[in-house]
Amino acid sequence: MPRTSVWLACFRGMQVACHLLSGVLLACFFPLLEQNTRQRIVKYWSRKLLEIMNVGLDVHGSGHSAGMHGRMLVANHVSWLDVIALNAVAPACFAAKAEVRNWPLLGWLCQRVGTLFVRRDLKRDTLRINREISGLLKQGTCVALFPEGTSSDGELPGHFHSALLQGAIDVRAAIYPVALRFHDGAGRSNGDAAFIGDMSFIASLWKILRSPSLHVSLLYLPPISSTDKSRRVLASETRGAIHIALAAHSTNYSVCVSSAALAPRWKCAVAATQS
Repeated sequence: MPRTSVWLACFRGMQVACHLLSGVLLACFFPLLEQNTRQRIVKYWSRKLLEIMNVGLDVHGSGHSAGMHGRMLVANHVSWLDVIALNAVAPACFAAKAEVRNWPLLGWLCQRVGTLFVRRDLKRDTLRINREISGLLKQGTCVALFPEGTSSDGELPGHFHSALLQGAIDVRAAIYPVALRFHDGAGRSNGDAAFIGDMSFIASLWKILRSPSLHVSLLYLPPISSTDKSRRVLASETRGAIHIALAAHSTNYSVCVSSAALAPRWKCAVAATQS
């Protein structure tokens, strides 16, 4: 399939710039708004950004339907678009590496909507973030993490770091795994959204704008209890659930995999890895 024309990509790029500026204006008033209002704005703004970039959004599973209050979402990490896609369904407070704060415009926007910035080189900073996560979960806020710590090509999840799962364990909050996969309209993997290596944000955005057909699928999986579990066990179970979901979608995308059908399969896979 031929790539989107340069002219159309430039037009969409101008629309993206205008939309980002609208986000800046909205973010200026965020502290004055109620939480429900902020969530509605973030959800609408995120959906509109995907629409402008011509990125399709497919949602599977029922884990998001009852709301995400006081839950922790844990997802594999492919692109900066992951945050936009997740917020387009269920707005959350994200934990991100401290470097994101320095991104032009987007870093400021992330800060205004309550992103938790983690300095991974300081162990005591992880302790601080875990305390903040626990507090947010107690207040009923949905918190989202990318335990890989860095983005990947999206085929299968990498190693899940467990440090920031302690915040959920401390308050016994449920973990909701979410598998993210980027593909074209026919379900074939599409790597245009992958934000890897030394790629700049502008280069990544241009690649997305030139993509002829880009969709992101979010598969919400059954919750995993954090009660009486260590961080490593919880990370292993979560990664196992996401791994199985991505493998199932990659093998036969035309078959919609229900969360109920996946549950026994990922539990068996996790048991095998721990034996």
